[in-house]
Amino acid sequence: MCEYPTSMANTSELGESSSPSFHNYASAASAVKLASLGLIMGISLLGNVSLSLLLLKDSSLHKAPYFFLLDLCLADVVRSAVCFPFVMASISGGSAWPYSALCCKLVAFMSVLFCFHVAFLLFCVSVTRYMAIAHHRFYYKRMNVCTCAAVICMVWTLSVAMAFPPVFDVGTYKFIREEEQCTFEHRYVKANDTLGFMLMLAVIVGTTHVVYVKMLCFVYDHRKMKPAQLVPAISQNWTFHGPGATGQAAANWIAGFGRGPTPPTLVGIRQASHPGNRRLLVLDEFKMEKRIGKMYYIITLTFLILWAPYISACYLRIFVRGAPVPQLYLSAAVWMSFAQAGANPIISFLFNKELRVRLRACFPFCLGTQTPMEPYCVI
Repeated sequence: MCEYPTSMANTSELGESSSPSFHNYASAASAVKLASLGLIMGISLLGNVSLSLLLLKDSSLHKAPYFFLLDLCLADVVRSAVCFPFVMASISGGSAWPYSALCCKLVAFMSVLFCFHVAFLLFCVSVTRYMAIAHHRFYYKRMNVCTCAAVICMVWTLSVAMAFPPVFDVGTYKFIREEEQCTFEHRYVKANDTLGFMLMLAVIVGTTHVVYVKMLCFVYDHRKMKPAQLVPAISQNWTFHGPGATGQAAANWIAGFGRGPTPPTLVGIRQASHPGNRRLLVLDEFKMEKRIGKMYYIITLTFLILWAPYISACYLRIFVRGAPVPQLYLSAAVWMSFAQAGANPIISFLFNKELRVRLRACFPFCLGTQTPMEPYCVI
């Protein structure tokens, strides 16, 4: 489908090769770009494929947060394998697009699709992380395989809805020579139709961080020491029931020392018929949920850091007419957005103890002593 066109390359290179020093600089810059993008592509493919295989192979990792992580990894694999080779081809062709206009639109569509997919999925993950910490029992009952599949399908649907309109020239996809990739053509705000897409991306990323701040506040509030407030017990017949009762009167009555009617603390109380239905949260499991939340927040923060320079350059083009964006800054910003495709596996293994343990289990010579289970805690 991607054919060589009759005239697709930009022709704004007049006098480019008139200076030998400029030609040498351009050649060196192209070599650095190709080498760095090849390194990013290799790290992304190796890391994401390895992590995907680990998540698929180990049945103990078949849980909601790791289903979302698997979706992130597969999306980064496709982005690295499909989109990056076209960028390398444009660099090799002298910062010109060597294929057809339709191929440029398809590549740009996939690039924007994967960008919005990461943003939407990280937002959904932040909501599930908050539910896992603040409403653990509800999260445990509701977050099953079907729920995860529904969330992932919803994320892909929203991403396609955001990336598809420019295919019909609503926010045109074009080859941007300064960026050496096919993507949005950001024009001045009065003649711009891409501002809505950029605002949506900024709102989603910002809302994701707000959810994590709310989760952090919840954890902090529940760790804070609060003074004990003693509520006096009430009694009409020396049974002492109510909010401040210690249960001593009921204990005396059960032991045979009580007289009179049954204490109110025992009326209507019965043993649970199905004790197995009540789920206790162990300290180790609670710590694991917090570790997974920390891992996903680092992934979200890395996404923001690596995409912020490029998004800032896009906003500068939109709101400032003829804004001169330095070529060095723009190239670095674009390559930082490319590097995001290989960051997730590194962050996952660094900040998730469970993934490291499962990875070491795949290599028998790396096995060590097992970590003892931690005691239970009452939440």
